[in-house]
Amino acid sequence: MRILSIGEAMVELGQSDQPGLWRLGIAGDTLNTAWYLRRLLGADGRVDYLTRVGTGAFSQRMLDFLAAEGIGTAHIGRDPDREIGLYAISLKDGERSFAYWRDTSAARRLADDPAALDAALEGATVAYFSGITVAILSPQGRANLLAALARARASGARIVFDPNLRPRLWEDAATMRQGISKAAAGADLVLPSFDDEAAHFGDADPQATVARYLALGAGQVVVKNGGGPIRFGGRDGCGTATDLEPETPVDSTAAGDSFNAGYLAAWLTGADCAAAIAAGHALSRKVIGYRGALVREAVATA
Repeated sequence: MRILSIGEAMVELGQSDQPGLWRLGIAGDTLNTAWYLRRLLGADGRVDYLTRVGTGAFSQRMLDFLAAEGIGTAHIGRDPDREIGLYAISLKDGERSFAYWRDTSAARRLADDPAALDAALEGATVAYFSGITVAILSPQGRANLLAALARARASGARIVFDPNLRPRLWEDAATMRQGISKAAAGADLVLPSFDDEAAHFGDADPQATVARYLALGAGQVVVKNGGGPIRFGGRDGCGTATDLEPETPVDSTAAGDSFNAGYLAAWLTGADCAAAIAAGHALSRKVIGYRGALVREAVATA
């Protein structure tokens, strides 16, 4: 099986245990999920990443990192005029806030070439992308990406979408809601977070989120709920997962990204929806017990 994860990876600055010092890493929502999937699937799956980078030292550092981690880079384009973005994480009581430098990142052009998109998606078992992926693109880039995903789906790929709502990346709230809805309508699996959906779509409860995305055309919807009961519905079954042990976070960075990876790894190897939710929750609980997006300790015994 081959998973293609699509989006933006950036230089990550995270607080270290020493005051005044920061740790440098490489991360980003769809890359985080790809990184965890690579470890969970082992020899059963190939994980590739689709983005666009520059030609400088930080871009090369990212490519070298992906290659060292076993993530395929063959479809990553190079941009002679732009570099990868950067973000810094600040923590307070385990909750994170971010500062970004990404307005001119090379990844904003990752969907400019329809032929390159088709080549990257050819033969993919699963194509995974997020609301951030869509948000950073130009209107034409968004159209190119969704059209390429539709062609891949028609050829047998399963499309997985995490809405990951980030209003500051969009032109305005109406454009965000429209873009997210279009992306979800063509997905076999949608993995939203209820707090985001309530804030920006006005959903009264997780069931309302499930119903809205199913009405758009999504095949299955699993609503993450900040450690609370997880509602799911669609062609793979309906219900609520309630026996999810809570965890107080050290750092909630990548909580949703790692949940998605745990869920997908279980789903792709035959687990039903409830079992896949349990696997995603178990991985996410481990990840939020450490600082940073990519936590090796969390997958050492996953």
